[in-house]
Amino acid sequence: MSTSEEKTFASLGIIEPLCKACEQCKYKTPTEIQAEAIPWALQGRDIIGLAQTGSGKTAAFALPILQALWEAPQGLFACILAPTRELAYQISESVESLGSIIGVRCAVIVGGMDMMSQAIALSKKPHIIVATPGRFQDHLENTKGFSLRNLKYLVMDEADKLLDMDFGPVIDKILKVIPKERKTFLFSATMTTKVAKLQRASLMNPVKVEVSSKYSTVSTLLQYYLFFPLKHKDCYLVYLCNELAGNSIIIFTRTCNDTQRLALLLRNLGFPAIPLHGQLSQTKRLGSLNKFKAGNRNILVATDVASRGLDIPLVDVVINFDIPANSKDYIHRVGRTARAGRSGKSITLVTQYDVELLQRIEHVIGKKMDLFPIGSKDDVMLLQERVSEAQRIATLEMKEEQQQKKGSKRIRSEGNDDDFRDREDRDIIQYNKLGKKAKKIRR
Repeated sequence: MSTSEEKTFASLGIIEPLCKACEQCKYKTPTEIQAEAIPWALQGRDIIGLAQTGSGKTAAFALPILQALWEAPQGLFACILAPTRELAYQISESVESLGSIIGVRCAVIVGGMDMMSQAIALSKKPHIIVATPGRFQDHLENTKGFSLRNLKYLVMDEADKLLDMDFGPVIDKILKVIPKERKTFLFSATMTTKVAKLQRASLMNPVKVEVSSKYSTVSTLLQYYLFFPLKHKDCYLVYLCNELAGNSIIIFTRTCNDTQRLALLLRNLGFPAIPLHGQLSQTKRLGSLNKFKAGNRNILVATDVASRGLDIPLVDVVINFDIPANSKDYIHRVGRTARAGRSGKSITLVTQYDVELLQRIEHVIGKKMDLFPIGSKDDVMLLQERVSEAQRIATLEMKEEQQQKKGSKRIRSEGNDDDFRDREDRDIIQYNKLGKKAKKIRR
């Protein structure tokens, strides 16, 4: 088989309007996964696609779908499922930019947004739906008149995550109500080999397109680690941010609480950090991501919600503040840098409790990480005093935020109780509350 460098999108069988769209999107030649997957997809086969992060998987499934849509236009033609809301928005942008020439209409159906406006968007029968499983299932069950009986394509991006225990039952329900006679594409950087999970997707005679080993990172990625005692973890992180100032950095943490704390800590020390985690509202999540993409903030502190699929072109460094317990998650995290042939760095922070996890990751990726070169330990410890003060302020700010949230919840619940009383009663209650407050102040 000839290499992907010699191929063009036209030689793979892509029609001229879509080849022009590829040029406009600056896709010059097909990547390996595109060169392997597109011909099979155009033949109407089901596909299991395995390729490294940043290798152009989205176009590999979007182009065949858009071509089939061009040949037989209809509403609710394809559904693309993604595990995170941010990835769903990104896929929609890619599909719309590739399909702009043929006038494709996409609807993004994710949690955290208004269900009514989504129901209206679905009633207009968009060509392609990009969705997260939970909200999509909600609409299938509760939105009147919404049916996918004519669906032709189902795509699962980051399929191993979607077929996992967390999403599994929801995916089962979705598969029950969509046609059996459809084309199914599964794509991921770390594909599961468990037959039971793949059977869940009910593929029909699939082709496995594999352009990377089961778990691998790209060759342009430099992978480092830093070893130190747990009590100095924040201090070493601040030292790294200082040394790497001017670079675009994503810091991955294990919990939402740590994400928020580190973003506040870094801000208190003058770094332009912004948090992204599952407890933020959807508008705040998109706001954080857009600020980081635009370069208004160059440090994004995130949970694994940002580790899968997100294509942020110019991420220079990925820092693993907490080592992921699952080696697959490590591959997805570090895949946010060194994308599409560019180079990048990843630095994993290792304490005395993380050595086994580091060794496990090294075994899976098949290479040893190098020790990140830093100055002496004394250079790092010089920051300790300022970091301790910033930690104290960040903790206070988080407590204040939590109290404000509790306060607003209490006010809302009191408001709900008052709805059952008439206006006179409500005025008396309000007066008594004010009286009690005044007494407290006098004391």
